[in-house]
Amino acid sequence: MAARGRGQIFNPLNLRGRGLALSCGWIASICLLGGCKEEASPPPPLARVHATTVQLTDFAPEITLTGVVIARVQSDVSFRLSGKIRERLVNVGDHVKADQVLARLDPAEQEADVESAAAGVQSAQAVLRQAATAFERSRNLLTAGNVTRRDFDQAEASHRTAQAQLDQAQSQLASAREQLAFTELRAGADGIIVDRTAEAGQVVAQAQPVYTLARDGALDAVFNVHEWALANVDLAKGIAVSLVADPAVRTTGEVRLVSPAVDAKTMTVAVRLGLSAAPPAMVLGALVNGTGLMKQHKVFLVPWAAVFETGGKPAIWVIEPQSSTVSLKPVAIDRYNRDSIAVTGGIETGQTIVTAGGQTLRPGQKVEIAAERKP
Repeated sequence: MAARGRGQIFNPLNLRGRGLALSCGWIASICLLGGCKEEASPPPPLARVHATTVQLTDFAPEITLTGVVIARVQSDVSFRLSGKIRERLVNVGDHVKADQVLARLDPAEQEADVESAAAGVQSAQAVLRQAATAFERSRNLLTAGNVTRRDFDQAEASHRTAQAQLDQAQSQLASAREQLAFTELRAGADGIIVDRTAEAGQVVAQAQPVYTLARDGALDAVFNVHEWALANVDLAKGIAVSLVADPAVRTTGEVRLVSPAVDAKTMTVAVRLGLSAAPPAMVLGALVNGTGLMKQHKVFLVPWAAVFETGGKPAIWVIEPQSSTVSLKPVAIDRYNRDSIAVTGGIETGQTIVTAGGQTLRPGQKVEIAAERKP
């Protein structure tokens, strides 16, 4: 082959390479101009949630409080005079009979008073005998005309004075013996000792409580009740009372006494229930549960999972029916139940709320309601 120019050699491979490069360039231009486009990505799926339509329902739940069984009549037992306790004869938990001796004071002072009063009686008796003899003699002499009327009147006055002094001495002796009897502390009725506040050797004042006696007979159950519960429980329907240790032991109670003041420490009100036909197992000090119905009112019962929080307050996701978007509505909680929450405000009858799947929702987000699973 002849040369095309000086120093150049004709090579067919060069022409073939140039054609290939030209062809690739045309293909790339066609792709750019002809629309070799990527396919558009599909929209993200909607959040699927479970939902329900809320309706107002009658709500009268039970409320249960724990109390203790006490005697209906319970009194403090104390000495009627001051002194030093010589011996204590019963303990807490002992059952005592009426007029049984519970404790004794040191009676030395009272015994001395009895002896002094007895001596006074003997002295008065001697004076009375002497005055009676003189009066009888004066009367005999007056009859015989050997004494004046004045002397007779003086003898009669002396006799009456002596009689009055004897009566006074006998009264003092009776009072001293009564004071001696007061050195023994006796039970006023049959019952159980539930408290003791003094020990042997202790000096007690007059009327200072030494024992607390729970009298036999009717029993009460006392409960510390919050004012809210007291105002909302339907007391007219009665209260069911059962033992905490054995709920099968049951009876009914009726409100017998409501304290007029609120306890400043617990902010509760003491309520006493009279127990009708209390079973033998309901002894003094037994723990009992009192269960009553609250007054009926209208609420929305929603699942626990439906309630969230916004601004530190409870709220519920509500689904708008037209746009299927959600919004978080603050609600008012009436009561937390075991299986549901009672809501009284913030939502309306017929609204659809999210009951599950709301953990990742945001206000205005569009959702899809999942079909309910059939059992």
